[in-house]
This record gives sequence, structure tokens and C-alpha cells, in this order.
Amino acid sequence: MKNKEIKILLVDDDADILEIVGFNLEAEKYQVFKATNGKEAIQTAKAELPNLIILDVMMPEMDGIETCENIRRIPELQNTIITFLTARGEDYSQVAGFDVGADDYITKPIKPKLLVSKVKALLRRVKEHQVSDDILKVGDIEINRDEYKIVKRGEEIILPRKEFELFYLLASKPGKVFKREEILDKVWGNEVIVGGRTIDVHIRKLREKIGDEIFKTIKGVGYKLEV
Repeated sequence: MKNKEIKILLVDDDADILEIVGFNLEAEKYQVFKATNGKEAIQTAKAELPNLIILDVMMPEMDGIETCENIRRIPELQNTIITFLTARGEDYSQVAGFDVGADDYITKPIKPKLLVSKVKALLRRVKEHQVSDDILKVGDIEINRDEYKIVKRGEEIILPRKEFELFYLLASKPGKVFKREEILDKVWGNEVIVGGRTIDVHIRKLREKIGDEIFKTIKGVGYKLEV
């Protein structure tokens, strides 16, 4: 996918951020759309179906956490990458962001060129999927990689993008212990810097949605799937 085909939605109530970040992204030939609050962001996201959303946390009318949660409920935007760009660097804010389906978390201030590099790294995770009927089966769970869909005992389970990719990785080789470094590399990529608790937060959400018993923690090493 060429840069000129990629849509990025930039959401922030700071006009300077919109102008500076928007300018640098447009210089890379991305299509950039802007919104100044959560409600406007949701409307624009529905209309434009962006590939990436850069979302501030502290905003009027609807904050970024609630905005992200609402966007993740829209089927057409399930696979859209969402990263927070905010001055709030506290752990609780990061955890809240990942809990509602964010893919990454960038803390202000950040130099425009570094932000562009982060954006490029995030967009490398967007893959063109070929039509395929292949379904991975693990125990009583069916995983459709092309449709980003999981069905357990006839019930469909909706997962945010990164939760799905993490589960798919573990399910690809049941019984294998995936080291934390390998998980970060294959799910988030070496270029993307995420907090040390990122994997733990996503595993906790998977346990809540799919079942605690199949996810095994190997202390000091990583995780594996047992069925």
C-alpha cells in the first residue's frame, strides 16, 4: 500500500499539535484527516475508515479512552490501528488505553520526525490479506485469520487487533513457550516501543474473553497456549 493510499485520522484539541503533526504526515504523502474532540473523531472515522488513528486522551466532550472504546465497537474499524498521543504517561492511563483496544501509546512531547518514524512502524503492521478459506482450529476454538474472527463453541468473540494477533501467535503453535521478546517482535514489531506491561495487559484481556485455563504463564520467560 502506497503512502498516498493510507488514511490517518489525527485527533487533538490542541491546534498546534494538529498543524505540526499534520504537516509532517502530509509531507510523507499520507491522507490526513483532523478532529478536535471525540465525537467529531467518531464521525470522521465512520466516514473515512482510516488505516491509523492518532488519538489524544484529554479532550472536551468525550475523552480519548471513551472515544477509542466507541470506535472499537464499529465493525468496519475493527482492524484500524489506534495509538494514543498524550502528555499523560502514568501507568493507569496506559493500561486504560490498552484495555479499550489501543495498539500503542506515545507520550508527548515527541519530535515530529520521531513521531513520523513511529507512524511508519505502526503502518508496517498493516498487511494486505489475500482471500483464504484457511481456518486455524485449536481445541474448540476456530480462528479465521483473514476475517479477524474467533468462534468458540458456536459463539463469536470480537477481539481488538493486537489481542487477536497475540492470540493467533500463541495458537499457531500450542504448547510452545513464546518468549516475551519474541511476542513483542512478532506482534508489535521491533520498531515500536511499548511498555513492559503491554503483553500482560493483553493476556489478561484474552483470559477474560476466551478463558483463563488455556493461557499459561512461564514466569520470567513468556507465555504459551495449552489445549
